[in-house]
Amino acid sequence: MATPEKRAAWHAAAQALGRPADGPDIRARDSGSLWLMRDTYEAETAWAPRFVGPELRSVRVGARDAELARARAAAEARAAGARGDHAQAERQHGLARSAETLRDWYQARAAELEQADQDYRDWEHATEGSRRLAIAADAELRRREPGRALAPLRTAEPAPATDAERAELDNAHARGGEHESPQWVRQMAQARPTFREQLAERHSVRVPDPDPDYGDQGPAWPALAPLERDAILQPPEPEMPPAPGLGHAAEPEAGQ
Repeated sequence: MATPEKRAAWHAAAQALGRPADGPDIRARDSGSLWLMRDTYEAETAWAPRFVGPELRSVRVGARDAELARARAAAEARAAGARGDHAQAERQHGLARSAETLRDWYQARAAELEQADQDYRDWEHATEGSRRLAIAADAELRRREPGRALAPLRTAEPAPATDAERAELDNAHARGGEHESPQWVRQMAQARPTFREQLAERHSVRVPDPDPDYGDQGPAWPALAPLERDAILQPPEPEMPPAPGLGHAAEPEAGQ
């Protein structure tokens, strides 16, 4: 496709014809199989760990700001000491120690939330194929039965952090940088071993081969292959001959 506009028009036409533009092509499947695929969406999302991306970003920003405050206070303390203002130097040293404690608290929370974030990414990767099949099956069923009222697919993932839970991270400075994690962060850490066992069990399930002489046909839930799209072909640049009189100057003849 020579231009982005043509590619967009192709995708729109494909959707109008019921042809999947990017997702799996399941138009040949019978309706019973489609219903089974669609029903897996809730089961696949039910064992997802909690998504903590915004909270992880918040504590990382908190750690950065606390480190900046510590460095600034330490510099002010050195400057006050050089001036002989020992009282101001002591105050700035106290601010630097408080900022350091707060920075350490945020860094500890970031380490915990990074593990939770990695769990979510692992789950997302492990279930991407089955979730996309469920979404494609839902779309195909709606195309086949346009008059049927189908409830939208709903995720069973754990609810994101509440405002009160986020406040436990955002207002850590008001508590002087307590070393203990908020309760909801500790609960995620306690649930992590169970999730990792589920993930390992899922990766270990293999599809048996009908012939007992062969081992198996591969993993039951293979990783989804990345989408491969053809590059958008661009027409070659037109050859523009130089205007008369603007070409290369002729080489002078010998002897001139």
